[in-house]
Amino acid sequence: MVNENYQVESVSKAFDLLMAVARYPHSGVTDLAKKTDLTKSRAFRLLHTMEQRQVVIRDKENGYRLGNSMLVLGITASSQIDLVKLANPILEELCQRVNETVQLRILDGNEALCIAKCEPSRDLRVHAVVGRRRPLYAGSPKALLAFQPRETIERCVPAKPEKFTSNSLGTRGAILAELSKIQQQRYCLSRGEVSDQLVSIAAPVFAMDGSAIAALNVAAPAFRTHDSELEHIIRLVTSSAERLSVGLGWQKGRI
Repeated sequence: MVNENYQVESVSKAFDLLMAVARYPHSGVTDLAKKTDLTKSRAFRLLHTMEQRQVVIRDKENGYRLGNSMLVLGITASSQIDLVKLANPILEELCQRVNETVQLRILDGNEALCIAKCEPSRDLRVHAVVGRRRPLYAGSPKALLAFQPRETIERCVPAKPEKFTSNSLGTRGAILAELSKIQQQRYCLSRGEVSDQLVSIAAPVFAMDGSAIAALNVAAPAFRTHDSELEHIIRLVTSSAERLSVGLGWQKGRI
């Protein structure tokens, strides 16, 4: 049994504050201090120290989110967990069958975070970046957002969504309607929502408890992704996501 006297109180408070930043990204120092029972001045000093080490980043509105150091740590940790270990061979097989880029994204705050990828050897392909974040309400990450609790959906779909291209869904109502459609068909087909020349197909990955913890997607240049091929890719993506879900303990038909 560890003696509580061995704990360093300042380190313990710093961890409490860091977890609050992780759970409530873009919160200001006042809110974070309240959530961790710290004075505002002490919370600011701890946040400033973590900011210097890139553990947290302060945005333009003086809110805080996790920084690059935590991203590196998180990616390293993710390589050791079952999700990535189980996903890698499935991503590689899917990549070979469609000859296009495949990615695995997880929910991270109000964004989707790429934690694994597989790219084909062809010269012209979509380049994926492990660690890249995307908004949940645009493009293929909608396959992950659609299966989140209602309060998460309400929080992540802004009243005035940013339009990345002319094909982006421009209203909150349009996005919510699309999420309902994705729930019914169990996949997301995105045409040029984030990049004009990109088509992507994504499907949710479920954990043992039935929660959607990731999305598996294929991204390809629009010029070589014809309608005749889409049904084939959709079947491969959805079946691959289902295989990964079953590997995580999910039971088919539960959701």
